[in-house]
Amino acid sequence: MSHVLAAVAWPYANGPRHIGHVSGFGVPSDVFSRYMRMAGHDVLMVSGTDEHGTPIQVQADAEGVTPRELADRYNRVIAEDLRALGLSYDLFTRTTTRNHYAVVQELFQGLHRNGYIVPRTTTGAISPSTGRTLPDRYIEGTCPICGYDSARGDQCDNCGNQLDPVDLIDPKSKINGETPKFVETEHFFLDLPALADVLRQWLDTREGWRPNVLRFSRNLLDDLQPRAITRDLEWGVPIPLDGWRDRGDKRIYVWFDAVIGYLSASIEWARRSGDPEAWRKWWSADAEGKDARGYYFMGKDNIVFHSVIWPALLSGYSGAGGHDGEPGELGALNLPTEVVSSEYLTIEGRKFSSSRKVVIYVRDFLERYDADALRYFIAAAGPESNDTDFTWAEFLRRNNDELVAGWGNLVNRSVSMAAKNFGAIPPVDPAGLTEADEALLATARAGFATVGDLIARHRQKQAIGEAMRVVAEANKYLSEQAPWKLKAEADKPRMGTILHVALQVVSDANTLLTPFLPHSAQKVHELLGGTGVHAPMPVVEEVEDLDGGPAYPVLTGDYTVGARWESVPLEVGRALAAPKPVFRKLDPSIVDEELARLAG
Repeated sequence: MSHVLAAVAWPYANGPRHIGHVSGFGVPSDVFSRYMRMAGHDVLMVSGTDEHGTPIQVQADAEGVTPRELADRYNRVIAEDLRALGLSYDLFTRTTTRNHYAVVQELFQGLHRNGYIVPRTTTGAISPSTGRTLPDRYIEGTCPICGYDSARGDQCDNCGNQLDPVDLIDPKSKINGETPKFVETEHFFLDLPALADVLRQWLDTREGWRPNVLRFSRNLLDDLQPRAITRDLEWGVPIPLDGWRDRGDKRIYVWFDAVIGYLSASIEWARRSGDPEAWRKWWSADAEGKDARGYYFMGKDNIVFHSVIWPALLSGYSGAGGHDGEPGELGALNLPTEVVSSEYLTIEGRKFSSSRKVVIYVRDFLERYDADALRYFIAAAGPESNDTDFTWAEFLRRNNDELVAGWGNLVNRSVSMAAKNFGAIPPVDPAGLTEADEALLATARAGFATVGDLIARHRQKQAIGEAMRVVAEANKYLSEQAPWKLKAEADKPRMGTILHVALQVVSDANTLLTPFLPHSAQKVHELLGGTGVHAPMPVVEEVEDLDGGPAYPVLTGDYTVGARWESVPLEVGRALAAPKPVFRKLDPSIVDEELARLAG
């Protein structure tokens, strides 16, 4: 057994999340975490809402509310949406807790003591009309490196290079279109060049990463520059140094604060668990955390922060790198085992854009369709290693042809025939199993090793494909064996054997599909006469801030219960009732209806 950290990208709390977001960070991390728990590992799945930075301030001003009020609203919306999707966080918290502030400031101070945070006078962008600082992300222009005409002031999404807004060609404010004024200002910078060698050595040890992630990360090391980690902001974590901590115009930059959330959420979880030091089992680089593995889930626009910036912060705090130094009070910390990045999900051939209303919010989707239908699409057809287009026609096809006609049909006809003819799970004929019976059972049993290995290696498309291959083999077996034709009393033992085999494979296939389809997995478990929790679900709980701040909701759950990753022999004689459909067949008219909604 290993301690497995599932560190899930933090959704930004300036609005509800859309299905493109959860296809990158949400469903893949939950499939992995559920499987790892079922396989016996000690999993800690953490994240929360990212709530600092100028975008929150700008939107709050526009709505006439405080940044905290805006963050409160969307923290709750996002937590509820992720709960409805069944994402099994041990703790989904937020970056405005006092615990988070303390952990961020501790890492800042540790890096500063070790010489990796240095002051520099730099050029900052100011809005001429308001006098307010413009964050890098709110300045757009032409990239001086590749010529892309929509590069942001902090990064070009076309070539992936880090940028400074003053270097953009023809920079404009994204807020009001004006040309920013650049002025001198003092800030603290992370000395990334001093950490380049330790980062390169670490990346050279990485195995099994998606090739695009590793290649992109290594290329970034060729031209690392010091990176600003403070900004002229009013909303964020205060700078924990004398002469700076009480300033109202300087804050720690949101990108620095957000990545530290993985650690602060783990510490908060431990404090709430009754063992404040429990987080070290997943994080400590000493003997206590030697068996720990950390997997970071996100979309590809976040790779740089997790494969370069976050390892740099951890290394510098732990005393590694060109300046050496000593670990801070948290000790030497583990670097990521793997950065699991997904590509982009588009919609009907267009990029998701909330501002242009090219969007399907998770909340709206789940009001009309089942959570597992969305989870299935993301797992089977999502942007695992290539950009993928979500179309309503393909969603309809996969729901009706694969979930309903494939998996749902197998469950329904197996259970209904057994319930009608035996009222319970029938016994196997004493005469024994045929070659066909044995072959199907062997196929299902083999699925545990195959599907499990693929999920562990983040090949979820292949994994769910293998699970559905077991389903297809079972449907083929039923069609060939045709138990409904065995009507004579003398044929009943053979009918019972066929249905017993089919039900056993339904049970096994249900376990194989549980990480992907937890809502329907619980239903199938109960249709087979099972009791208790098969697939545990998250809940939203209202909690007090551990250090005296305002109360807030968290997403959490008890995941010590539920199915294990193994074939469990069915209990002969367990009562069965006539089944209800597991999935809803969708009317083809939804395609035109949804396209009309998208068109506005």
